[in-house]
Amino acid sequence: MCLICLLRDVSETSRRRTTTTRNRIKCCLLNHSRRRKQQLIRCFHHHSPHQVSFKSVTMFSSTFLRLALLLCLVSSSFSTASPSNSTGTDQTLRPQEELQKLKLIRKELLKINKPAVKTIQSSDGDTIDCVLSHQQPAFDHPLLQGQKPMDPPELPKGYIKDDEPYEDTQLWSLSGEFCPEGTVPIRRTTEQDMLRASSVRRFGRKIRRVRRDSTSNGHEHAVGYVSGRQYYGAKASINVWSPRVSSQHEFSLSQMWVLAGSFTHDLNTIEAGWQISPELYGDTYPRFFTYWTSDAYRSTGCYNLLCSGFVQTNRRIAIGAAISPRSSYRGGQFDISLLIWKDPKHGHWWLQFGSGTLVGYWPAFLFTHLKQHGSMVQFGGEIVNTRPGGSHTSTQMGSGHFAGEGFGKASYFRNLQVVDWDNTLLPVSNLKTLADHPNCYDIRGGTNRVWGNYFYYGGPGKNPRCP
Repeated sequence: MCLICLLRDVSETSRRRTTTTRNRIKCCLLNHSRRRKQQLIRCFHHHSPHQVSFKSVTMFSSTFLRLALLLCLVSSSFSTASPSNSTGTDQTLRPQEELQKLKLIRKELLKINKPAVKTIQSSDGDTIDCVLSHQQPAFDHPLLQGQKPMDPPELPKGYIKDDEPYEDTQLWSLSGEFCPEGTVPIRRTTEQDMLRASSVRRFGRKIRRVRRDSTSNGHEHAVGYVSGRQYYGAKASINVWSPRVSSQHEFSLSQMWVLAGSFTHDLNTIEAGWQISPELYGDTYPRFFTYWTSDAYRSTGCYNLLCSGFVQTNRRIAIGAAISPRSSYRGGQFDISLLIWKDPKHGHWWLQFGSGTLVGYWPAFLFTHLKQHGSMVQFGGEIVNTRPGGSHTSTQMGSGHFAGEGFGKASYFRNLQVVDWDNTLLPVSNLKTLADHPNCYDIRGGTNRVWGNYFYYGGPGKNPRCP
């Protein structure tokens, strides 16, 4: 519509400006044979000095059309990228603002996307860049510049290696291609990824939470947690599903948190699990993710490798990539094992995915309270409820079914453990459970010889008891 209107305006302007010369121009256009040059001279000599020449009109129209087309394309790209945010104000053409936003996005992309030694295309549409280890985003941090990734630390005592292989649990690796030695796989961030974000400057960050059990900003939880001691890590196996997410600006995740500090202003967290986030990734695949913050989600930290923070050391696991396979209702069940622990020697917090696969670490200097230890560990699910139409969202948590349905139907966490001051893995004790809105998403814990400490959790969101 923009281009059609502009073409019509230009056409009308040109028609008014050339009324007195129309016949002359027509004469010139029709008589472009071998005497074309002479005819053009003769025609234009009949013009008044104040009249606009055919050449001037053509150049003006061409230049104006090119500028108009450029502005239309830029405007259209932004309105198409976020149709759900369109308002009467947003529809006003503001080319300077849009161009400035595009300039900012491209500047941020240069920070995030590093030069690739090799590129791998995933079947889900992701592009995986193999980046030299010392050139990954973490090493943009002033305290890491010029350094190399740390060597693997000592595993916690009592760690038992799982029998299941985890190297082929991401869609991008199903082709059998991996990154070469000395590089790490990084999911490429695109302009469209950033255009979906509610704020370019806060791209890749969570919305701040005021309290663990607060839902004032739309975050709702069903979690098991332990507190009251010093924690140096945690381990669990997490059931993977594909819950429905109803809005681009909502998400559903299942994760572990290691926390310290106050929920109001100086909260330190280390997080890992799987999530579905259409805003962050542009699809509804469950994806392996990490997160950290040292100031209660205010200005520090980010998802995955979207800022200087987490240092990746593994070339076969891509943080932010889709997980495969997934569990199905009354069908096969699939879970991933995650271990987070503090290296007793250097104080960094390491992450392991699956059976002995070290992913990388969060440097100790990123944190204040977590430089020493954690004061709480959480396991469970979280969703964002934007209350579409004034009612509760139908975004699902876990499998989308309540905890009471049990194995094969409800999502679970099993074999819950914590790491103590002596770098020893121990079963959790005094596990407490909390569901912000149990009529929407609930949780039920238990213990047995095979699963140790476990719980089922989740729910459908909106239902007759959760209007």
